[in-house]
Amino acid sequence: MSDDFLYRTIPVLGKRVHRYGLSASYGLDEAGVREGLERGANYIFWSPAKKFLRTIITDVVAPNRERYVLATGPILGYFAGSVRRATEKALRASGGDYIDVLQVFWVNRMSLLSKSVLAEMVKLRDEGKVRAIGISSHDRKLVGRLAEEGPFSMFMIRYNAAHPGAESDIFPHLERRKPMIVAYTATSWRKLLRAPKGWTGKVATAGDCYRFCLTSPHVDVVLSAPKTVVQVRENLAALENGPLSEDEMTWMRDLGRAVHG
Repeated sequence: MSDDFLYRTIPVLGKRVHRYGLSASYGLDEAGVREGLERGANYIFWSPAKKFLRTIITDVVAPNRERYVLATGPILGYFAGSVRRATEKALRASGGDYIDVLQVFWVNRMSLLSKSVLAEMVKLRDEGKVRAIGISSHDRKLVGRLAEEGPFSMFMIRYNAAHPGAESDIFPHLERRKPMIVAYTATSWRKLLRAPKGWTGKVATAGDCYRFCLTSPHVDVVLSAPKTVVQVRENLAALENGPLSEDEMTWMRDLGRAVHG
């Protein structure tokens, strides 16, 4: 398998990034995260709620800081002060001089993209405390507009075979500024992994779903939240098969439409 599919150089980060991002949000334990990193993953979605990740960051990430990407942000991003406090707390915990990606989560649901929050994020970037600023959001029209206007250089978006709307609402807006795109909900909350009503074809594996996302040239990283180390191994092994073929893409899109109903 060519490294061109498994890795992507991200200019705003100045790093070569494995396109399989790791999150411990759904039960993956410390041993599972460590094995994922040993197998090449280097993009870590760092939830402040997962205290064991601090140990991994101290043991694994800090001694090889330029090898890894830390993406984090405040749990609630309504106020500029909370964004700064959360960022500086994460910075101290990381043992480094910077955080790779600072994002506010679920804009218009758990965060408010106010002028003061935006200004504080820009200030943190300009101070060198973070390299890229971004948001996660299900609001595709908002992301499409912000992708063209700036100042964000990273977006975490819902994208999967059942929800491919980013292909029309976001991807056409990326050419001018080329922000980093991280896809999440690749399995559509596991709905793509089981047969929808009336479906007689095969269902997808998690690996198929990650390959679907990464087959798009617009997606830099697909975020995975496996429950077990076995799932980590299976997912990384699946990516060795490279992008989906045209026939596989047709099957995944048909499955996605059936799942979406």
